[in-house]
Amino acid sequence: MENFEGPLDLLLYFIRRDELDIYDIPIAKITKDFIDVIEEWKQANLILAGDFIVMTSTLMRVKAKMMIPRPELDEDGEVIDPREELMQQLIDYKRFRDASDILNNMAVERSHSISRQFEQEVSTSEGDDLGTYFKNVTLFDLARIFKEAIESKPVISQFELNREPVRLEKQKELILKYFDGEGRLRFTTIIKKLKSRMEVIVTFLAVLDLVRDGICNLEQSDIFGEIELVHLSLKS
Repeated sequence: MENFEGPLDLLLYFIRRDELDIYDIPIAKITKDFIDVIEEWKQANLILAGDFIVMTSTLMRVKAKMMIPRPELDEDGEVIDPREELMQQLIDYKRFRDASDILNNMAVERSHSISRQFEQEVSTSEGDDLGTYFKNVTLFDLARIFKEAIESKPVISQFELNREPVRLEKQKELILKYFDGEGRLRFTTIIKKLKSRMEVIVTFLAVLDLVRDGICNLEQSDIFGEIELVHLSLKS
């Protein structure tokens, strides 16, 4: 009995063992198998859980309904299958059981691995607060702007894939040339100069690279407002 988590688990075992169709359960056979197991447990002087007793009565009730010569009809005049409720319970239970097995296997696999601890150091001058690199800017804000920029450009064509690739270092150099005298550069200004989706992708990577290297930071004055790239050495 300890091998089964409940009556539905036992029914699911019968279905798998005999390769039965869960959508067309042979109620007479599965009821007999279930009662036989209950009787064996009784003979072994096991105290049966109430749920198993309830399932036995449920199977008997379903079996009795299927033997009635005049079937029940729903509001649309369709024949009501007495097994439908039980089938749905089994289907739902099977889904959760399979999901539980998948998560358990993932946990076992993950337990065999130990993540390498790595901490990225960002070079900052004395007195600088690391939080200023993303002043009032969230990853959601960047993702929103990136999505809008991508959607504003034409779909990547075969020609674009075959032509000379966009270089990350080249895009970083171009970005640094666009700063005004106060060391500020609006994202919209950068995006307007880009012609393809590939340039958008590489340029955003270049921006993140400049921030990671401590050359620039990102600032946003208002919620959903313009995001500016600020050159730390030119900032006035």
